[in-house]
Amino acid sequence: MFDHDILIIGGGAAGLAAGLNLVRSNRRVLIVDSNRPRHAATLQSHGFLTRDGASPLAFRQLGREEFEGYAQASFAQAMVNSVVPLPEVDGQHAGFRIEASGMRGAPDVSVTARLVLVASGLVEELPALPTIRAYYGTALHSCIECDGFEKSNKPLALIGETTDVFDRALLVTQFSRNLTVFTNGADTISPSEQEVLEGMGVVVERGVLEDVVGEKADMVGVRMADGRVIEAVGGFVRPRWNASVDYLGSLAPSRNEWGLLEVGPTGETNVPGVYAAGDVTPPGPEQLMIACGDGVRVSNKMNMALIRADLRL
Repeated sequence: MFDHDILIIGGGAAGLAAGLNLVRSNRRVLIVDSNRPRHAATLQSHGFLTRDGASPLAFRQLGREEFEGYAQASFAQAMVNSVVPLPEVDGQHAGFRIEASGMRGAPDVSVTARLVLVASGLVEELPALPTIRAYYGTALHSCIECDGFEKSNKPLALIGETTDVFDRALLVTQFSRNLTVFTNGADTISPSEQEVLEGMGVVVERGVLEDVVGEKADMVGVRMADGRVIEAVGGFVRPRWNASVDYLGSLAPSRNEWGLLEVGPTGETNVPGVYAAGDVTPPGPEQLMIACGDGVRVSNKMNMALIRADLRL
């Protein structure tokens, strides 16, 4: 009755790991991916066993090739437009119809699936500085655990306007105490937290920023609105993240205060049949290995849910 057992939205680490795991369980799986990864500007990814330093794009390509090596696997380069539940049977969830627009000449998609896994990642909103994106992925990064080691003992900046900036600053000090924390006018670091940081040699700049400063492709500092330029050859930025899942329409899974999709122990949202894994779920972006592990964990739960449904357990 269905084109696929499971449709996965998103072909990043979580989606590909889930897909590979599911086709190896003889499930018919379609991954729909728009090929707009959040880390498109990042040249190297770190911390993944056997792939430390690999290009994120090469990582995705290799994962896709491994997934598509199985007969039960399908991949579509498309943007999902809608996920609509099919009429219930005996009061129970009965699957979904998914519509997606093909990208870069690929055909449109109109299929049915028993379950849906949302692994579409996040949209990033960086602090509103004119040239920050020119340095994002090379000099500036968002994942301290991923890219901190390469910044060891350098003059660094941490730019963030969110309430977790203090914790992020503590992480950066593992690699360099030559650190300036910029809150860009936001009151997100308490006086006691500032005292702790300053005791470690960290400078806290609470003023408004004008821009990131560089010479050609190299970042050299951060310019304040008052004209001062604070030296920094790189560092970290704390984006605001948005779980962009408008395609779910009226299904509207519950979100937490950060806008991430809330899930139960099995990875299922409060919408029956809709699961989520990876960056789109709390606590948000983590390392590639964690995203892959989450995708595998949730895919195992989905596989068991289908087994139990077939046996009417």
